[in-house]
Amino acid sequence: MHGINESLEFRPVGVAVLTVSDTRTVENDTSGDTLAARIETACHRLAARDLLRDDLGAIRHRIIDWAARDDIAAIITTGGTGLTGRDVTVEAIRPLFDKEIDGFSVVFHMVSYDTVGLSTLQSRACAGIIDNTFVFCLPGSTGAVKDGWDKVIAAQLDSRHRPCNLVDIMPRLGE
Repeated sequence: MHGINESLEFRPVGVAVLTVSDTRTVENDTSGDTLAARIETACHRLAARDLLRDDLGAIRHRIIDWAARDDIAAIITTGGTGLTGRDVTVEAIRPLFDKEIDGFSVVFHMVSYDTVGLSTLQSRACAGIIDNTFVFCLPGSTGAVKDGWDKVIAAQLDSRHRPCNLVDIMPRLGE
């Protein structure tokens, strides 16, 4: 059986949220707010949060800094995964991956298709591991953030999810 086994212990993890946008501000960052609220509702720790412009160097620097922190087990970005010239999140982060989680993109697009249909093709959502830290890159829309968290990431960051989850393998990432 797959899903949450309520008889198992829940182990919270530290999660950082990075919004990448040239148009959003702290005051109107609905996607970042949505992620932060869902992380806390799931009883994880919001370990860090920031909002950066679409600047490859700044994005890369923030991700490297956060991945080196012991209190951050996962980083979720929102924004910059599209196809326009200013969308540079994937270019900033993908080269940093020690390992890419190919299945994340596949599953994200499956659930996104149910919400937005073929428009999911315009997203380059991806995930990987940087310095033993999981990194998920989501599109900038609030709907995409909800799909990514609710239908993919939340279960994999829940130590009770079976048959397996990412929390269980965290101690072994550096082997």
